[in-house]
Amino acid sequence: MKTRLPRVAILLMFTFAITGCSSKESQTPYGKMVVAVTAEKAVQKTMPVMITAIGTVEACKSVGIYSQVSGQLQKIHFAEGTDVRKGEPLFTIDPAPFKEKLKQAEQKLAQDQAQLKFYEAEAKRYAFLAEKGAASRSDYEKNQTAAATQEAIVKADRAAVEDARLQLSYCYIRAPFDGRTGTHAVNEGAVIKQNDTQLAVINQIKPVNVKFSLPEKQLYEVKKYRAEGTLSVRVSPSRDFKDDVKEGKLTFIDNTVNIDTGMILMKALFPNTDKFLWPGQFVNTAVILTRELNAVVVSTRSVQISEKEKFVFVVKPDKTVEYRPVEVSRTMGEESVISKGIKAGETVVTDGQLKLRPGATVEITNAPAAEPAPGQPVKEAENK
Repeated sequence: MKTRLPRVAILLMFTFAITGCSSKESQTPYGKMVVAVTAEKAVQKTMPVMITAIGTVEACKSVGIYSQVSGQLQKIHFAEGTDVRKGEPLFTIDPAPFKEKLKQAEQKLAQDQAQLKFYEAEAKRYAFLAEKGAASRSDYEKNQTAAATQEAIVKADRAAVEDARLQLSYCYIRAPFDGRTGTHAVNEGAVIKQNDTQLAVINQIKPVNVKFSLPEKQLYEVKKYRAEGTLSVRVSPSRDFKDDVKEGKLTFIDNTVNIDTGMILMKALFPNTDKFLWPGQFVNTAVILTRELNAVVVSTRSVQISEKEKFVFVVKPDKTVEYRPVEVSRTMGEESVISKGIKAGETVVTDGQLKLRPGATVEITNAPAAEPAPGQPVKEAENK
């Protein structure tokens, strides 16, 4: 005789079976879930140690062009915004009045020189007569004085001629140095006042200076490394120094720290042969103090920030990730120098960190660069 189980017992047994299965599935470790990420290897290479600031490009030489004589502007010899060479003509002030003054001064000089010859001859004649007793002492001295007076007049005439010639030369305004012209401040035909009307501005842009200010606390480091040799300075329009990086030399440290801002002014000189840097332009500036050999470098995108510290996710050989606190020495654009926490050759996650927890299994969707073989030289990093 078969024993039949009650329906309630069968239902309970089925429920326990389902519950047991569910409990077993929920206990599956999180690490079995696979997260797609990108990753890169930490590398070891030479990296610059630098101080960054915002700089301003300024012309090495800049001068406003003024006329040293008054008159009508007769001719402009250059187009706006063009390069000029030292000595090239820029402006011509109507020279006609000054030519006339020079002519008058030369005529007066010739007249007084002729008069001087007569007085000198009379002085010699009376000197001879006085020596023979045929002329009085008074007549002798009178003629000597007349000759000396006329000689002084001639000297004054010569000075007047030189002044008139100088005033005429001021009508032809030339470039004081090689540079680039700005806009025309006046037009042809305008009446120019002496030393009052600015005609144009010329800037020397080969080479140029970049001026910037650093905090007082960084002055010691700059002075320390500068004493060991010339410091390089790099500038770029981009904050990460990726494109169009120009290199110059630190040439000037101001002799006083600004007591209001706690900053000190510095300048660097750049050849600027390609005229890439322009006066008045703002640029990102980096003073290269020294270079750190064998620095451990990772992508800046791999470094995450928590409430307590900075960290990265390190991919272990079994494709699981490890939470790793790190100390970042400095960040230069897309690269971060790690002083503690990472070794060269370790693989760090660069994208997908928000989906990760310690122990999670990952699938790397890109191919991390291979680690250099032991003993193989590492190409020096460029601060782009």
